[in-house]
Amino acid sequence: MSRDIVSELIIGIKNAGMAGNETVRFPYSELKATIADILKKEGYIDSFSKIGKTPKRKLEIGIAYKDKNTPKIRDIVRVSKLSKRIYFGNKDIKRVKGGYGKLIVSTSKGVMTGDKARKEGIGGEPLFKVW
Repeated sequence: MSRDIVSELIIGIKNAGMAGNETVRFPYSELKATIADILKKEGYIDSFSKIGKTPKRKLEIGIAYKDKNTPKIRDIVRVSKLSKRIYFGNKDIKRVKGGYGKLIVSTSKGVMTGDKARKEGIGGEPLFKVW
C-alpha cells in the first residue's frame, strides 16, 4: 500500500492551523521541504526547518496566522491523487480563486506555483490548490 505524502503534508498543515497549533512535524523528505519552501515564499506558513539526523529527520513547519485565531491557510484541496493522476499543459493552468489562491504543480523543472509554470511555458501534475 503506497502512502500519499503530499496529502499527509497538506492536511496536517491545515489541521494544525485549525487547531491553533504553532508548529507541526512530519517525517522529512525533499519533496515536503520543497513544498514547504514554496508555501513560505507565498506567505502561507511562517517557517520550516529540518530537525534531527538521518534516518529520523523531521520537517517542522511553523503555522502562519492572520490574527490570533485565524490561520492564513483557509483551505487546501488535493488535485491529482494517487488513484487518479491528472496532468496539465501550460495553457490548462488557471488562476485559483481569482488569483487569491495558488496552484502547486510538479513539473519537469521541479515543484513550483502554477503562475511560474505558466510563465515558463511548461505543464505538469497539479498537486494541490491552497487559499
